[in-house]
Amino acid sequence: MAHVLIFDSGVGGLSVLAEIRKAAPDTRTTLVADNDFFPYGNRTEPELIGRLPNLLAKLCERHLPDVVVVACNTASTVALEEIRLALGVPVVGTVPAIKPAALKTETGVIGLLGTPGTVERQYTEELIADYAPDVHVIRHGSSELVEMAERKLRGEQLNFTDLKRVLSKLTNDLRGHEMDTLVLACTHFPLVREEIAYLLSPDITIIDSGEAVARRTINRLNLSGASGGHQAGDNIAVFTAEEEGLAGLEPALVAHGIDRVEYFQDY
Repeated sequence: MAHVLIFDSGVGGLSVLAEIRKAAPDTRTTLVADNDFFPYGNRTEPELIGRLPNLLAKLCERHLPDVVVVACNTASTVALEEIRLALGVPVVGTVPAIKPAALKTETGVIGLLGTPGTVERQYTEELIADYAPDVHVIRHGSSELVEMAERKLRGEQLNFTDLKRVLSKLTNDLRGHEMDTLVLACTHFPLVREEIAYLLSPDITIIDSGEAVARRTINRLNLSGASGGHQAGDNIAVFTAEEEGLAGLEPALVAHGIDRVEYFQDY
């Protein structure tokens, strides 16, 4: 049975795990939440580059995945090459879905909703320059929305007033009324997609990278010949620090096929 390790700062990786399960239901998964360093959007690039390759190398040594998915736009746009150099298995990154949004828009105005670091990073600038040079991109970075998604998964009621305020940073732009496509450039945000869609115009198409990441992951598994030959095992969630909200989070983990929780603090 093929084994995929899905890595994020928190439990946003669940949105990518769901897409992988949809594409390949028999795939064994290890979901890693680096909650000890959460949220990545508030970390500097040197901090992330100094931490992630070493942490992922040790996680791979313990869990022996066939493919690693960096299910985090922030980590991917900062440290993907360093991570690939440190690991001996294929690595699939997650980057903002600028290209499909640029192809989809009819008005020439798209929204980009991510973490503060992701929306301003040079990597994102290059994606826009390469794939959306003639598109007006309205950007907003929100660490608050990451926290809101985490709290929702722990069973807390999502505050629509706060969510509407976050989205207003896009819709109140001078060309916000023209926005017809919104890119969710953080894996946490698809976890509140329904609430976002409820507050936006029904004419706005919401796009994220989850389905594309799942396709690339399955392709890498097939290319590596990892579609079979491994014994079945539990689908686990791994946290890098004690998780105080675990009781509230357990229903969401179970709903995503997680069998048990482990802690990894050996780094």
